Amino acid sequence: MGFGAGIRTLQGIIPLLLMSAAPTQAGTQLLEQAEPAPVEQGQLSEVAPTVTSPDVPPPAAKPPAAKAPISSPASKPGTKKPVDALTPGQFRWATKDVYTGPMKIVIVLDIQRIYVFQNEKLIGFSTISSGKKGKETPTGIFYILQKNVDHKSNLYSNAPMPFMQRLTWDGIAIHGGDLPGYPASHGCIRLPLVFAKTLFGVTQMGQEVVVLQDTSTPVKRPEPPPATDAVVEPDDSTVDPALPPPVLAPKPAEPFPPEPSV
Repeated sequence: MGFGAGIRTLQGIIPLLLMSAAPTQAGTQLLEQAEPAPVEQGQLSEVAPTVTSPDVPPPAAKPPAAKAPISSPASKPGTKKPVDALTPGQFRWATKDVYTGPMKIVIVLDIQRIYVFQNEKLIGFSTISSGKKGKETPTGIFYILQKNVDHKSNLYSNAPMPFMQRLTWDGIAIHGGDLPGYPASHGCIRLPLVFAKTLFGVTQMGQEVVVLQDTSTPVKRPEPPPATDAVVEPDDSTVDPALPPPVLAPKPAEPFPPEPSV
């Protein structure tokens, strides 16, 4: 599957998979409309007749009172509400005895989520906390360069970075940490500690990690450099520069021309 096709597949299956995989959040309130009480059989309500005068206009009917609409809490500006019901620090993971097959890790910044696929199936997803304003997490295609169970930051006062998986050599990594519900790191991708430990145990060095701002604007895989004809240089590794150059054999002399006949 090509990279572009994989991103399009991701855009289509994430909402369906998450809505079917994530249970309804505990504490969710369902609003129900109250039904009027039934009237017992044989009981009829009586209405007194209204006496009107030809000189007095009938009273105007009052419009029914409008009910205030019920609105959900507004999200922070610039953020999109995720389709799952996870609260900060929660995650889902499908436990298996053996994890085999190609794995894809996709991080979506605008909804603060990470998705883990194996064999094109979603096996885990989690809330995250990415880089705050001024320290935004870069987007692009990265690879796991280093793994360390108990890493300490050499940039930020030896801050703990448990189950660290490095993406760049200038300080961007995936690791366990605090998740306040919004971007708050110095550029790293923080995960719940248990999820970070689980992910650490199934990834390999060189694992590809795709970081997207949102699923509608995927990053492009860089084009490989054009192939060029390689120039084969002579192998001078066996030549000792202290030795004099080889003496070439003298070129044989040209034969004398035949003497002219008299």
